[in-house]
Amino acid sequence: MSRYALPLSVAGTFLGAAVLLRDSVSGGSCPSKATIHGKTVIVTGANTGIGKETARELAQRGGRIILACRDLDKCEAAAKEIRGDTLNHRVDARRLDLASLTSVRAFAKKIVEGRKPREEERVDVLINNAAVMRCPHWTTEDGFEMQLGVNYLGHFLLTNLLLEKLKASGASRVINISSLAHIAGHVDLEDLNWERRPYEAKAAYCQSKLAVVLFTRELSRRLEGTRVTANALHPGVASTELGRHTGMHKSVFSSTVLGPFFWLLIKTPKLAAQPSIYLAVAPELSGVSGKYFNAFRQKDPAPQAQDDEAAQKLWARSARLVGLEEAEVPKAASPGRVTDTRSS
Repeated sequence: MSRYALPLSVAGTFLGAAVLLRDSVSGGSCPSKATIHGKTVIVTGANTGIGKETARELAQRGGRIILACRDLDKCEAAAKEIRGDTLNHRVDARRLDLASLTSVRAFAKKIVEGRKPREEERVDVLINNAAVMRCPHWTTEDGFEMQLGVNYLGHFLLTNLLLEKLKASGASRVINISSLAHIAGHVDLEDLNWERRPYEAKAAYCQSKLAVVLFTRELSRRLEGTRVTANALHPGVASTELGRHTGMHKSVFSSTVLGPFFWLLIKTPKLAAQPSIYLAVAPELSGVSGKYFNAFRQKDPAPQAQDDEAAQKLWARSARLVGLEEAEVPKAASPGRVTDTRSS
């Protein structure tokens, strides 16, 4: 047995070093150890992937967690699993289909009004995590291009409908999951739904993620003077069901030749959830708003994501598309006074 000791020791050392390198490359764990006892967090798309791991760790940190998912059966299974893993019984499942404005309004109404005494007294953190990527040219129930509808418009409406609850809860946070793909994005206000152009799934995805960053910028401006903050983030590239339409995971070349590189560079859902957790809990981020984060670091987004006029025009167009009433929309900052929310 002794003749195997050295090879096993060397192999273990290399394996340990590889894991440490992978964690380092992928950003590592959330640097904040803060707990969130007494706080309520909503995570969309939380039955799998990054959303599920975000919900799991926030439950471990003591929060009341609401998983908001399209498939209620899968959502309830995830909530049950998280309750068992964390021994936190304050983890619930709710149905939310972001491809349906009716569903978004029904979900928000239950959160705002509550169905039981003291059920939803507060919402402290809203994590707009759910997404679809590079799907075929599908449309939502309301006729929107699917990626725009789910990744952006559904979350735009949901956030606006929950803003009064967030404001009433005190120092609350809105966290919008974008992507590095926003850099390649272009928002065409005259053809958001790709009705006049040949459909390009990748370009539509990039547009939706750029829209998320612009939305975050304008939302932060409109929330000036409140205690609610809004930030966007790129969680990193992760191995999740989000890539189901890309075909990468089905490629023999990708799984064999590129496999080791993917293992090193592509995050697990747990690691990819860490930036969302950081933005949700870190005390040092209290008051930080209108920023874009790449993992744990504040970065400048793409130039087109720093255009205040474009952000305001997109907001106005989006409000009309989702049927937001004037009373449901937060007031903008005073005319002639635009807050600079760009990263320093």
